[in-house]
Amino acid sequence: MLSYAIRRFLGALPTLFIIVTFAFFMMRLAPGGPFDSNRHLPPEIEHNIEAAYNLDKPVYEQYLIYLGKLARFDLGPSYKTKDFTVAELIGEGLPVSARLGLSAMVIAIAFGVALGTAAALNQNHSGDYGIMVFAMVGITIPTFVTAPILTLIFGVYGLQLFGFDLSLPVGGWNGGALRNMILPVIVLALPQLAIIARLVRGSTIEVLRSNYVLTAKAKGLPAYLVILRHVMPASLLPLVSYLGPAVASLLTGSLVVEQIFGIPGIGRYFIQAALNRDYTLMLGVVIVYAAFVIALNLVADLLYAVLDPRVSYKR
Repeated sequence: MLSYAIRRFLGALPTLFIIVTFAFFMMRLAPGGPFDSNRHLPPEIEHNIEAAYNLDKPVYEQYLIYLGKLARFDLGPSYKTKDFTVAELIGEGLPVSARLGLSAMVIAIAFGVALGTAAALNQNHSGDYGIMVFAMVGITIPTFVTAPILTLIFGVYGLQLFGFDLSLPVGGWNGGALRNMILPVIVLALPQLAIIARLVRGSTIEVLRSNYVLTAKAKGLPAYLVILRHVMPASLLPLVSYLGPAVASLLTGSLVVEQIFGIPGIGRYFIQAALNRDYTLMLGVVIVYAAFVIALNLVADLLYAVLDPRVSYKR
């Protein structure tokens, strides 16, 4: 398995190179630049600023200079956030996004697996229909709709239930205080929970009809042992494939949620960089996201061998 992991890592380097190349030239093709503004600077000052960031050179030279810095793990300075490098900004925003995303994913996995399994075990009954209706609602309603609704209910109007005040902060991070995390975590978790529930339901139904599960039941094993030992490991395989890009997306921040709730995560930095044409910051976030996707997909492939004994990476 170790040799397979090394081969996958080496094979990922060309993929990362293609992503960096494509993103670099796409950004340069977009109209405008990092120092364009309504206030026109004298030509001499504008030229000096561009020269300081190598923007006065041809695009292919800028590309080669950037690759050289990237090979030394130097993501360069931010064009718009003074006195900060891209690595420093990502270092500030990534832990915030990671804490938010991991919290949402843990909730989504726990409740999604439980609901999906319950729906499969009660297929074509009222419980199954209710869970699937909830899943469809969670999938179809986007976060930019659920976030304002929950903000109104728990923040603006201040929900009261059985005499308890359930009002919550509608914005800000406050050092990652629990009250500030509840609403954004719920908004992030709901669509993931719904998708996971549907995935687990479908795969569990398929596994329940497989021959080895029917054989285990015929041998007289208790139902809970059949589910835990035989059904669950196999039914989680599609979920493992899905979690790679899903976790990477949440770890690197939800663009909409972080903007709505004013959370200083990496997703918010990406939006600001796109609006300000901050090339290096945009590229830095793209590289981090791509690296997470590649790494987590590799982890997912390795977990396949753990969950399914039929899968082997030995040569």
